[in-house]
Amino acid sequence: MKQIFTVANKEFHDGLRNRWLVSITLIFALLSVGLTYFGAAASGEVGIASLSTTVASLASLAVFLIPLIALLLSYDSFVGEQESGTLLLLLTYPLSKSQLLLGKFLGQGSIIALATLLGFGASAVLLYFQLEDSAILSAFSLFIVSAILLGLSFTAISYLISLSVSEKSKAAGFALITWFLFALAFDLALLALLVGVEDGISQSGLTQLMMLNPADIFRLVNLAGLDSSDVNGALAVAINASLSQGQLLVALSAWVALPLVFAIIIFRRKKL
Repeated sequence: MKQIFTVANKEFHDGLRNRWLVSITLIFALLSVGLTYFGAAASGEVGIASLSTTVASLASLAVFLIPLIALLLSYDSFVGEQESGTLLLLLTYPLSKSQLLLGKFLGQGSIIALATLLGFGASAVLLYFQLEDSAILSAFSLFIVSAILLGLSFTAISYLISLSVSEKSKAAGFALITWFLFALAFDLALLALLVGVEDGISQSGLTQLMMLNPADIFRLVNLAGLDSSDVNGALAVAINASLSQGQLLVALSAWVALPLVFAIIIFRRKKL
């Protein structure tokens, strides 16, 4: 464990030196506070929107922003160090490949987690002092935890990419393609199925398909308890699925664990 925490500490401080933590936190804070305060602008009002509207808006923002930032933060974690020759140097230390990977994951995951907590926590504080509703704390706690899991899942996916290619430029390309597929193309494909299939897709069938995308699981976790008027698209069909928020969180956690396990297996077999 000592080796893992040593690598994690190095990765975290590298992120601080590269201003990753500061940049991500500012992006999250500015956009989330802006959405919180101007969330009612569509209805011709300026001011704090309802909790339901705010969470729906922030979930729509996070589902695009968090995966992209997680992929950009970690797509070159291994292929970049392999190209520079530092990966072999790291492995000359009393450090296994699994410990190196888990240390990197813990360090980079800490950057995403802290930035998410500080950035989106700003919206929670603003909304709480304006509305003075205790439900805000529980709703935002669930939102922040699920947002961190979403970021960790795409960090693990980016490790699979970084370990599967031989050039940093290819890793960057595959990272952007991955973001496009999960954040945009997947939901468009679901909508095409809903419209194109003659008998339609059952609610349970649609929910099962959504389990193939961590971004959709994240949205289901946070939008399941909201007013259906704040939700549209394929989510409006699946929003009343039989899966509980606890089960959805387990499914989202699986999207963190499984890619991480596969990344460890690939790294152990990889010849450097």
